[in-house]
Amino acid sequence: MPTPLRRARAHAVAVLRQRPQVSGGNAVRLLAGGDELFPAMREAIEAASQSIWMATYIFHDDAASRGLAQALSAAAGRGVHVQLVVDGFGSKATLATLRGWLEASGVQLTVFRPVDRWWRLLHPGQLRRLHQKLCVVDGQTAFVGGINIIDDRNDLGHGWSDTPRLDFAVQVRGPVVDMVEQTTRAIWTRAALGADWREELSALARSAEPVGRARRMFRRLLILPPAQDKEAYEREGHEPLPPMRAVFVVRDNLRQRRAIEHAYVEAIESARERVCIICPYFYPGRVFRGALKQAAERGVQVRLLLQGKADYRFAALAAQVLYDELLAAGVRVFEYTPAFLHAKVAVVDDEWATVGSSNIDPLSLLLNLEANVVVQDLGFTGTLALRFEAALAASQEITRPPVGRGWWGAVRRGFVAWTAYWFLRLAGMSGRY
Repeated sequence: MPTPLRRARAHAVAVLRQRPQVSGGNAVRLLAGGDELFPAMREAIEAASQSIWMATYIFHDDAASRGLAQALSAAAGRGVHVQLVVDGFGSKATLATLRGWLEASGVQLTVFRPVDRWWRLLHPGQLRRLHQKLCVVDGQTAFVGGINIIDDRNDLGHGWSDTPRLDFAVQVRGPVVDMVEQTTRAIWTRAALGADWREELSALARSAEPVGRARRMFRRLLILPPAQDKEAYEREGHEPLPPMRAVFVVRDNLRQRRAIEHAYVEAIESARERVCIICPYFYPGRVFRGALKQAAERGVQVRLLLQGKADYRFAALAAQVLYDELLAAGVRVFEYTPAFLHAKVAVVDDEWATVGSSNIDPLSLLLNLEANVVVQDLGFTGTLALRFEAALAASQEITRPPVGRGWWGAVRRGFVAWTAYWFLRLAGMSGRY
């Protein structure tokens, strides 16, 4: 007969092997930039009566951020359980301000991998950041996307501008919300345990049921349980929603390590007519590049909209060294120049679209915690496709690779590849990218 420890281990393995499942009965609304996201999020927060879970890379201290902080504080003040987790690097400069704004009102603020001591930067795990942007209100409404809590016109490296950066998020209701909430809870718990792990281990050792308590702790830390189906959602008393099919996909360092990349590649490999991708930081691995090139070579219209107004010079160079290879295969490349580009979205054919936090580079695909919503719906895909075409119309098509084909171009390509290789090794990754 299996021991309790073996049963717990078998249960853990079974859960880890589960894959996210598409569910019907969702309502998904596209939101462009903080100008559309923040009012919708604030309206939901102001109506909250039970709980708010939020995770973000950057929570800044400008006016737009302060408005959301005030809404969170007010919710906590009226008895709503408000849990917020921010990344220790992305929000490092504003942590003191955030604590002053939030903690006195009862908001439970925790920090994912803080960098409050210089020696923390020497640990390879510090390269794996919380890059998700999630918010769940009362278990009913979720917000997922690439938009940090900072004004669209405020760039941390370049200051203020008149034109907002291009970015997107989605507002979701339906079965997918459960998965978003469970993920946000897990990240908050991991961050909180990072500060109090000694107390947790001590309590676990003293417990009368150490195995059972370990299993419960494991489930709290685990991201992405099986998807809830439409019928189960409605049986719980929720109102019927439009038959939009969607799935919440994460990239996690405990499981689903390449789930977002696989979702992209599977969609591209099945594309028949078009692949449209917007991404600011673009340096895909060989499998992803191969899928794009093969799609173009079989006659699929493949268009990439990348940053033309670079916020980080190396990130722009990393994308540019691939232009020659992609253009030669028939992939069309455009650069967005009206403002900074921060959107991470894609449209494949007429009924597949994704919006989320994941770039298409080693940081997002292999290291950071990321989250995307994939939507299989004709109406939503059409709406996002119109946004893509509008942004493309304001962009410049690249027909001649800026890096070139000579020895200098080869040196630059080699430098980017060498840097990516050693960065991943430093972070503990092995194998080919």
